Amino acid sequence: MRRMLLHRAALVLAVALGAAACTPTLDWREVRLAPSPAIALLPCKPDRTTRDVPLGGVPTALSVAGCDAGGATFALMTAQLPAGRDPDAVLAGWQQATLAHMRAQGTPERRPFTPPGARALPHAQRLTARGQRPDGRPVMAQAVWSAQPAAGGGTELLHAVVYAERLRPEAADAFFDAIRWP
Repeated sequence: MRRMLLHRAALVLAVALGAAACTPTLDWREVRLAPSPAIALLPCKPDRTTRDVPLGGVPTALSVAGCDAGGATFALMTAQLPAGRDPDAVLAGWQQATLAHMRAQGTPERRPFTPPGARALPHAQRLTARGQRPDGRPVMAQAVWSAQPAAGGGTELLHAVVYAERLRPEAADAFFDAIRWP
Protein backbone atom coordinates (compact mmCIF):
# COMPACT_ATOMS: atom_id res chain seq x y z
CA MET A 1 0.00 0.00 0.00
CA ARG A 2 2.81 2.39 0.95
CA ARG A 3 4.63 1.56 -2.26
CA MET A 4 1.49 2.32 -4.28
CA LEU A 5 1.08 5.70 -2.52
CA LEU A 6 4.72 6.61 -3.23
CA HIS A 7 4.28 5.61 -6.87
CA ARG A 8 1.08 7.68 -7.14
CA ALA A 9 2.79 10.68 -5.47
CA ALA A 10 5.73 10.39 -7.88
CA LEU A 11 3.31 10.21 -10.82
CA VAL A 12 1.39 13.30 -9.62
CA LEU A 13 4.68 15.18 -9.16
CA ALA A 14 5.86 14.20 -12.66
CA VAL A 15 2.55 15.31 -14.22
CA ALA A 16 2.69 18.63 -12.31
CA LEU A 17 6.27 19.28 -13.40
CA GLY A 18 5.42 18.36 -16.98
CA ALA A 19 2.44 20.71 -16.98
CA ALA A 20 4.60 23.52 -15.60
CA ALA A 21 7.18 22.92 -18.33
CA CYS A 22 4.46 23.15 -20.99
CA THR A 23 3.11 26.47 -19.71
CA PRO A 24 3.94 28.92 -22.49
CA THR A 25 6.06 31.95 -21.69
CA LEU A 26 4.44 33.67 -24.65
CA ASP A 27 0.66 33.44 -24.58
CA TRP A 28 -0.25 34.85 -28.02
CA ARG A 29 -3.58 36.64 -28.44
CA GLU A 30 -5.18 38.69 -31.21
CA VAL A 31 -5.11 42.45 -30.67
CA ARG A 32 -6.86 45.31 -32.48
CA LEU A 33 -6.09 48.96 -31.88
CA ALA A 34 -9.29 50.93 -32.40
CA PRO A 35 -9.91 52.96 -34.44
CA SER A 36 -7.46 51.04 -36.65
CA PRO A 37 -8.68 47.93 -38.44
CA ALA A 38 -5.13 46.47 -38.14
CA ILE A 39 -4.84 43.07 -36.50
CA ALA A 40 -1.78 41.72 -34.70
CA LEU A 41 -0.79 39.18 -32.07
CA LEU A 42 0.78 40.05 -28.72
CA PRO A 43 2.31 37.39 -26.45
CA CYS A 44 0.65 38.74 -23.29
CA LYS A 45 -2.31 40.80 -22.13
CA PRO A 46 -1.53 44.33 -23.34
CA ASP A 47 -1.72 47.63 -21.54
CA ARG A 48 -3.32 50.24 -23.80
CA THR A 49 -3.15 53.98 -24.13
CA THR A 50 -3.72 56.77 -26.65
CA ARG A 51 -1.70 59.96 -26.62
CA ASP A 52 -0.74 62.81 -28.91
CA VAL A 53 2.81 62.64 -30.27
CA PRO A 54 4.59 64.79 -32.87
CA LEU A 55 4.71 62.61 -35.99
CA GLY A 56 6.27 64.52 -38.82
CA GLY A 57 6.17 67.65 -36.65
CA VAL A 58 2.38 67.55 -36.28
CA PRO A 59 0.57 66.40 -33.10
CA THR A 60 -0.99 63.05 -33.99
CA ALA A 61 -3.13 60.65 -31.94
CA LEU A 62 -1.13 57.46 -31.36
CA SER A 63 -2.84 54.28 -30.14
CA VAL A 64 -0.48 51.96 -28.25
CA ALA A 65 -0.77 48.40 -26.94
CA GLY A 66 2.17 46.77 -25.26
CA CYS A 67 3.31 44.22 -22.72
CA ASP A 68 6.34 42.41 -21.30
CA ALA A 69 6.80 38.67 -21.76
CA GLY A 70 9.68 36.24 -21.97
CA GLY A 71 12.26 38.90 -21.10
CA ALA A 72 11.13 41.24 -23.90
CA THR A 73 8.90 44.27 -24.35
CA PHE A 74 6.43 44.07 -27.23
CA ALA A 75 4.63 47.20 -28.45
CA LEU A 76 2.22 47.91 -31.27
CA MET A 77 1.29 51.46 -32.35
CA THR A 78 -1.05 52.95 -34.96
CA ALA A 79 -1.74 56.50 -36.10
CA GLN A 80 -3.78 58.05 -38.88
CA LEU A 81 -2.39 60.74 -41.15
CA PRO A 82 -4.78 63.07 -42.97
CA ALA A 83 -4.75 63.24 -46.77
CA GLY A 84 -1.93 65.35 -48.13
CA ARG A 85 0.75 64.21 -45.65
CA ASP A 86 3.59 62.09 -46.99
CA PRO A 87 3.39 58.73 -45.16
CA ASP A 88 6.85 57.63 -46.28
CA ALA A 89 8.47 60.77 -44.86
CA VAL A 90 6.64 60.23 -41.56
CA LEU A 91 7.77 56.57 -41.45
CA ALA A 92 11.37 57.69 -42.08
CA GLY A 93 11.18 60.22 -39.24
CA TRP A 94 9.58 57.66 -36.93
CA GLN A 95 12.44 55.25 -37.62
CA GLN A 96 15.02 57.95 -36.87
CA ALA A 97 13.26 58.85 -33.60
CA THR A 98 13.10 55.20 -32.52
CA LEU A 99 16.80 54.65 -33.26
CA ALA A 100 17.77 57.89 -31.48
CA HIS A 101 15.70 56.98 -28.41
CA MET A 102 17.51 53.65 -28.07
CA ARG A 103 20.87 55.26 -28.86
CA ALA A 104 21.39 52.80 -31.71
CA GLN A 105 24.97 51.85 -32.48
CA GLY A 106 26.24 50.97 -35.92
CA THR A 107 24.12 50.60 -39.01
CA PRO A 108 20.80 48.83 -38.51
CA GLU A 109 19.97 45.86 -40.71
CA ARG A 110 16.98 46.79 -42.92
CA ARG A 111 14.68 44.93 -45.27
CA PRO A 112 11.25 45.66 -46.79
CA PHE A 113 8.15 44.98 -44.70
CA THR A 114 4.77 44.83 -46.43
CA PRO A 115 2.18 42.80 -44.51
CA PRO A 116 -1.10 41.81 -46.20
CA GLY A 117 -3.15 44.90 -47.06
CA ALA A 118 -0.21 47.31 -46.70
CA ARG A 119 1.34 49.77 -49.16
CA ALA A 120 4.84 49.17 -50.45
CA LEU A 121 6.79 52.29 -49.41
CA PRO A 122 10.57 52.80 -49.24
CA HIS A 123 10.46 53.17 -45.43
CA ALA A 124 7.96 50.36 -44.85
CA GLN A 125 10.73 48.27 -43.35
CA ARG A 126 11.81 45.77 -40.77
CA LEU A 127 15.02 46.61 -38.98
CA THR A 128 17.28 45.15 -36.34
CA ALA A 129 19.44 47.42 -34.19
CA ARG A 130 21.60 47.38 -31.06
CA GLY A 131 21.65 50.23 -28.59
CA GLN A 132 21.17 51.24 -24.97
CA ARG A 133 18.23 51.58 -22.64
CA PRO A 134 17.82 54.91 -20.82
CA ASP A 135 19.65 53.37 -17.83
CA GLY A 136 22.63 52.45 -20.04
CA ARG A 137 22.01 48.70 -20.20
CA PRO A 138 22.37 47.11 -23.65
CA VAL A 139 19.24 46.50 -25.69
CA MET A 140 18.43 44.98 -29.04
CA ALA A 141 15.40 45.94 -31.06
CA GLN A 142 13.56 44.47 -33.98
CA ALA A 143 10.97 46.85 -35.36
CA VAL A 144 8.64 47.26 -38.32
CA TRP A 145 6.86 50.21 -39.91
CA SER A 146 4.05 49.95 -42.41
CA ALA A 147 1.19 51.94 -43.95
CA GLN A 148 -2.10 51.44 -45.72
CA PRO A 149 -4.73 53.75 -47.21
CA ALA A 150 -7.24 54.76 -44.53
CA ALA A 151 -10.99 54.64 -44.99
CA GLY A 152 -12.20 58.12 -45.91
CA GLY A 153 -8.77 59.26 -47.15
CA GLY A 154 -5.38 59.68 -45.58
CA THR A 155 -3.06 56.93 -44.48
CA GLU A 156 -2.93 54.62 -41.51
CA LEU A 157 0.55 54.00 -40.08
CA LEU A 158 1.61 51.02 -38.00
CA HIS A 159 4.77 50.48 -35.96
CA ALA A 160 5.58 47.35 -33.97
CA VAL A 161 8.73 46.77 -31.92
CA VAL A 162 10.36 44.16 -29.69
CA TYR A 163 13.03 45.29 -27.20
CA ALA A 164 15.14 42.79 -25.27
CA GLU A 165 18.65 42.30 -23.98
CA ARG A 166 18.76 39.16 -26.13
CA LEU A 167 16.20 38.91 -28.89
CA ARG A 168 14.49 35.66 -29.70
CA PRO A 169 14.09 35.73 -33.50
CA GLU A 170 11.19 33.26 -33.42
CA ALA A 171 9.20 35.53 -31.07
CA ALA A 172 9.83 38.61 -33.24
CA ASP A 173 8.92 36.62 -36.37
CA ALA A 174 5.64 35.44 -34.81
CA PHE A 175 4.81 39.00 -33.73
CA PHE A 176 5.57 40.65 -37.09
CA ASP A 177 4.25 37.84 -39.31
CA ALA A 178 0.78 38.13 -37.73
CA ILE A 179 0.34 41.84 -38.57
CA ARG A 180 -2.31 42.46 -41.23
CA TRP A 181 -5.13 44.70 -42.31
CA PRO A 182 -8.44 42.97 -43.06
